[in-house]
Order: sequence, then C-alpha cells, then structure tokens
Amino acid sequence: MSRRVVITGASGHLGGKLYDDIRAHTDWHPIGLDLLETDRPDCHIADFSKLGDWTRHLAGADTVVHLAADRSPDASWGSSVANNMNATLNLYHAASQHNVRRVVFASSNWVQGGYRFSSEKLTPVLDPKPVNAYGVSKLFGERMGEYFASEHGLSVICLRIGWTQWTHDNRPGRHMAMGRWGQEMWLSDRDYLQGMKCAIEARDVDYAVLNLMSDNPGMRWDLEPTRDLIGFRPEDGWPADISMAMKLRSLNLKTVTETIPDRFKSIGSNW
Repeated sequence: MSRRVVITGASGHLGGKLYDDIRAHTDWHPIGLDLLETDRPDCHIADFSKLGDWTRHLAGADTVVHLAADRSPDASWGSSVANNMNATLNLYHAASQHNVRRVVFASSNWVQGGYRFSSEKLTPVLDPKPVNAYGVSKLFGERMGEYFASEHGLSVICLRIGWTQWTHDNRPGRHMAMGRWGQEMWLSDRDYLQGMKCAIEARDVDYAVLNLMSDNPGMRWDLEPTRDLIGFRPEDGWPADISMAMKLRSLNLKTVTETIPDRFKSIGSNW
C-alpha cells in the first residue's frame, strides 16, 4: 500500500507544486485539501478554520503537509487568527486524532522578520522577532507543533520556507522585493521539492524548526541543522544582485535602527 500524504492548500502555489511532483515522481498517494476547488484528482474542499467533515481524509494518512494559510505578509489579524492560527490548531488536533505519523508545517521567515537590518546568524534557535500578524501566526503554528509533539506524540517538522516566487518562473534577481534580504532567502523549485520530501521521509524526529532555502552565497540563514536532521542538500544558489541605490538605502536603514536609543526600542516593542 502506497504512503498517503495529505497536502493542505493543494490548489495553491506551493501546495500544487508539491502535489504534482509527488504524484508524478513517487509511489506515494497524494490527497489534496483546500478551501478552493481544484481539478487535481482526489482533492477535496476543506475549511480548516473549523473542524468538520474534511478531517475524515486524514484517516490512514502517514503524513500531512500543512501549506494552507493566508500567505500575505499584510494579512489582517482577523484573517491570521482564522486562517492561520485556528486552522493550524484544528489541523494538529485532527492529525493527532487520526494517528497521523507526522505533520510538516509550512512556517515562514517572517517569524524572524525583525532581524532584517541586523547581522545575527539566523539559526532556528534564535529568539523569534515577528513584525506582522502573519509572522506571529506562523510562530503560533510552531509553538503548537511543539505542544502536540510533546503531549500527543505527533512528529512535527516546521520549515521556515524561503521565497519561492509565483512570478518570473521563480528566477531570482533585482525584481525581488526587500533587497538583499529578499534575494538571499530565495528557494528554487527543485530545492523546495527536495526539502519537503526530505521532511516527509525523515525518521527519528520528534519536533524540529528548520530553515529551508537554496544555498545562496552570503546569506545569514543557517542550513546546517536542516542538512543534519533531514538530509536536505540544496542544489541551487543565487548571489544577491544589489544595485548601489539599494545598498545605500539598506545602509541608511541599518544605521537608523542601530542609533535608536535602547529606551525607545523598548517602548516601541510595546506598541
């Protein structure tokens, strides 16, 4: 019997790519769940913001890859709570009730968005610093994953997925927003699919938070734990192509950030 892999968000950009790749190149059986309809076979409508009939599709599943979410960095608090926080909590509950072996949770680099203009190495254990509701909702998904791993025996791997673009055939370059930060979190389609399949296949992992992007020269994201724990070996990489104007703008923003007195930084954190 082939391994049943449930993919939430199967009609979306990342979910659709993973569904199609698994169906074409493995002997696993993908099952799609999404709020929107898709013509892919064995895909079903599901509103994850509430528990309902969709949970029956998790019966007999080995792994759930949870990609469904409001993915916009500008997502409102209302949407982030309903479509990211409540939906993820419901997904974990349903997976636990149906004895799913593993949940692969699509987290985000927005969990550490506040480090954009600093210089720390971005390891998975660095304190989180989200700057928007979307980032907070992804941090919530990571924390709930650890709870279900420790209290319910669910294996959970949270991947802070880099930037796999909808446009430009996912080719990196100056068109990408956020300057160096944006380009250095680039994730090729090939590396994305390899990383997701590594997370599905990995053994002896109770809980982990890992970075997932291509091997981009000069980037601050640490991929060593991803290599060591799930065997991810990125094949692609891109050296950021930054214009002089963009370099100066980034330097100015970094200087302003570094010169704000600590007392005002602490006030701002409470706004």
